[in-house]
Amino acid sequence: MTLEHFAPKEPPQDYAERKRRQAQRNAEAVRTAQDIGELPKVIDPARKAAAEESFRTFCETYFRDVFYLPWSDDHLKVIAKIERAVRTGGLFAMAMPRGSGKTVGCQTAVLWAALTGATPFVTLIAASADRAKDLLENIKTWLETNPLLAEDFPEVTYPIKCLERITNRQKGQKHHGQPTRIEWSADKVVLPTIEGSKASAVVISCSGMKGSDIRGQNHARADGQVVRPQLVMVDDPQTTESAWSPSQSKRREAILAGDVLGMAGPGKKIAGLMAYTVIRPDDMADRMLDREKHPEWQGERTKLVYCFPTNEKLWARYAEIRGDSLRNDGDGSEATAFYDENREAMDEGARIAWAERHNEDELSAIQHAMNLRLRDEAAFFAEYQNEPIVETEGEEMLTAEEITSKINGYDKGVLPLGGSHLTMFIDVQQKALFWLIAAWEEDFTGYVLDYGTWPDQRRAYFTLRDIHRTLARATPGAGLEGSIYAGLEKLCGERLDRTYRREDGTEMKIDRALIDANWGQSTDVVYQFCRQSKHAGIILPSHGRYVGASSLPFSEYRRKRGDRIGHHWRIPSTTGKRQVRHVLIDTNYWKSFVHARLAVAMGDPSCLSLFGRDEKAHCLFSEHLVAEFRIKTMARDRTVDEWKLRATRQDNHWFDCLVGAAVAASIQGATLASLRGQAMAPRERIKLSRLQRR
Repeated sequence: MTLEHFAPKEPPQDYAERKRRQAQRNAEAVRTAQDIGELPKVIDPARKAAAEESFRTFCETYFRDVFYLPWSDDHLKVIAKIERAVRTGGLFAMAMPRGSGKTVGCQTAVLWAALTGATPFVTLIAASADRAKDLLENIKTWLETNPLLAEDFPEVTYPIKCLERITNRQKGQKHHGQPTRIEWSADKVVLPTIEGSKASAVVISCSGMKGSDIRGQNHARADGQVVRPQLVMVDDPQTTESAWSPSQSKRREAILAGDVLGMAGPGKKIAGLMAYTVIRPDDMADRMLDREKHPEWQGERTKLVYCFPTNEKLWARYAEIRGDSLRNDGDGSEATAFYDENREAMDEGARIAWAERHNEDELSAIQHAMNLRLRDEAAFFAEYQNEPIVETEGEEMLTAEEITSKINGYDKGVLPLGGSHLTMFIDVQQKALFWLIAAWEEDFTGYVLDYGTWPDQRRAYFTLRDIHRTLARATPGAGLEGSIYAGLEKLCGERLDRTYRREDGTEMKIDRALIDANWGQSTDVVYQFCRQSKHAGIILPSHGRYVGASSLPFSEYRRKRGDRIGHHWRIPSTTGKRQVRHVLIDTNYWKSFVHARLAVAMGDPSCLSLFGRDEKAHCLFSEHLVAEFRIKTMARDRTVDEWKLRATRQDNHWFDCLVGAAVAASIQGATLASLRGQAMAPRERIKLSRLQRR
């Protein structure tokens, strides 16, 4: 036996003690793993220093694959404005053609400002929150994957790389035992806190053009300092839809002036740069670029073409050749050959903004620009020239502002003293029911009492496309037809059972309601509802008919026994398989009729006005009423107004409702004073014996 055999043995370790020691070892291992250790060295300090000093150099050095074409003069102007905004402050608005790289320019500007530490907090704003998050996601990807950035800015990129896209690691990450306090989320990035790094704790956030998203942005740093945005980069803050909406444009303009410029906090100024595309006259971009309206933004517009070619005859021939080629399954190469042969003459007088901008199958930027113009002239002048063509309309078309100004001071739902007819119209859509109630005097003086949707959307602005409170959600378990039926039942119960008060105290109920039965999948269910409803005595399905200049007017329809003929409407006697009478409406005529009533001055007979005292309350409603425009057409010795829906405005539902409510009033007996003498006199009855004597 050895001496060790007789040595005293240590007492066995307590289980709890072993567990504690193991926990300590595990914690130490975690701490060791969380510390990222030494940072890699900067590969090219001179390259990094040059990029930090010049935004242009930064773009050309680290994003050669993005900015692969030579700069135009307009690009250099924008780059200079960005650098000035980052370094010294100021506000600049710049309109650039589509495809000029303004979006990626804003993204790289945000990244440059952050990496150089020029601002402790920079915000990127886009038209929507989702769009803004996409822009920030690109910046995050660059920080993770750009090899040159990794070589020259390891103090930023290495801690990000150590996360390995596992965001849970950000809370425990350390450098030399100190937390990096890195944040890596969809709408906010906080760069790692590293001693000696210019970008230490710099915040990059993103936001859509919504006041609640923009307001209140701040960040508490490890040193106790609370920082707010000091630089904002705004990229195309309007959509095509918002550009065509006066109310949306004004709202976004107000958000920009109030919420965005107030992000820095009380008593502090914020620097900013906006890159726009003008979509239509007087949209948000057009107004912000106007130095008379917003001199603080020092707006400038750039174009794709500053002077067009002067030889219109050769370009007209080019257009013919190109059109013939494309119509016959060609690729337009014949037109390119023609341009090549006559290039000197065809280029004469042209001044292009970016000589290198053209496709591989095109010979020059001038040819590229002319091809874009030939493809869609209206889109070209809006998106590439920032000089949109004013849409041609019929004479004396009302504006949304003129309509909202026609408020009469009555409370919602209150009838004026002269109101003798109370009518309603329901426009049926798959997602919701649009409705309107109006009161009418005998001479067609009208008052819009109330309007809305079912289900109620509970917000001031919405479009049919983005409706969230839908019929389907309001009637779970029901199919399409079932949800429409249930919606009609609820809406009619809420409105047709209700008593409305006239200002003299008289109580009235709706005496005629029309329901749109034109929408394909709703026709049968609308008829079913009108037949089965307890309000069957006052509701009628309605069908709008497009009666153009070449169509047979209602007055020339052959009258059948039992038909009821009114002023550009008729109720046929035959009910067909549905066993429900319906009304047919000449929509072109009645849209002009309603438009004319809206144009009548307040106080004059036959004027149509809106309830309330707040013009802003009717902004969305007025947009529906100007969603169509009229053009005069002639055919068959007839001249009529034909109404067209604007391509950029798809929501006209309350306009349809107002038209339908006016027709309902006509059915109930309302008539313009000028038309009362035109009523058809009853024909004299002639006995058969008198005819025989003739």
